[in-house]
Amino acid sequence: TSGLTSFNLDLNDMVEEAFERAGSELRTGYDLRTARRSLNLLFADWANRGVNMWTFEQNTITLVQGQNTYALPDDTVDLLDHVIRTNANVPSNQADLTITRISVSTYATIPNKLIQGRPIQVWVQRLTGNSNLLTGTVQATTSATATSIPITTLAGVPTAGFITIGSELIVYNETSPADGATPAYLLNCFRGQDGTTAAAHATSAPITLVQKNSVTVWPTPNASPSYQFVYWRMRRIQDAGGGTKTMDVPFRFVPCLAAGLAYYIALKVPEGLQRLDVLKAQYDEAWDRAAGEDQEKASVRFVPRQQFIGSGT
Repeated sequence: TSGLTSFNLDLNDMVEEAFERAGSELRTGYDLRTARRSLNLLFADWANRGVNMWTFEQNTITLVQGQNTYALPDDTVDLLDHVIRTNANVPSNQADLTITRISVSTYATIPNKLIQGRPIQVWVQRLTGNSNLLTGTVQATTSATATSIPITTLAGVPTAGFITIGSELIVYNETSPADGATPAYLLNCFRGQDGTTAAAHATSAPITLVQKNSVTVWPTPNASPSYQFVYWRMRRIQDAGGGTKTMDVPFRFVPCLAAGLAYYIALKVPEGLQRLDVLKAQYDEAWDRAAGEDQEKASVRFVPRQQFIGSGT
């Protein structure tokens, strides 16, 4: 035998295989370009088909007293599981405790969202990651430690969210409209979010609103003990690269990837139209096999809870 277990297909080989299955050939640079675009669309579709186990990652967020909303990495698809770690700064005493995921409807009905304590619930916000420049700019020079940022106008500004000024990401929880000589403000600001550095900002500095993926915990963390939000996330599959790059896909999904790309290409080239039904069937079969293998193998045990109802006497 070869003694090797390194088989994979780089982008060029993958595209050639797909074109051949579609009854055509890779002839031009545009053919490669359109195939790469199809690959990225295919990866986006896979994010909607369930859990891709090779994209699991564990991360932690150190919680801060009084701050209830925290940014997630931009390439996060969804969270799979999460716990609250107490005494994170004392490993011998730390404990991972359950935190329950809730919907926006449930979070909206919480009467006091700023009450402090150990977080027991989390609301996950899955936003677009897009950003847009606001009409308002920084009204006056602001220090790196300021928790209120004066802004020339609140037009287009939601009452809470993430902004960037320069290279700094900031989360704010309230707004205050202008009142006579007092400017409008972004209030309860937490500076230097998501690995950025808090910095002073000059008058007229532009402000960008960012639709960040984020988590909001409740109750809002108190001062002690120290808390960490520990989570396991599914990240995006990396984009298709250059001609000699392999895809961010494990070897067991390579047949499925080739079948899916062949089907996508057949939708574009005249030679592939007569093969669409066969290629679609091959793709669906390859996906079912790969996705069926790509799942947890641990056994699950269900234990009924015993309840006793009194006689009412």
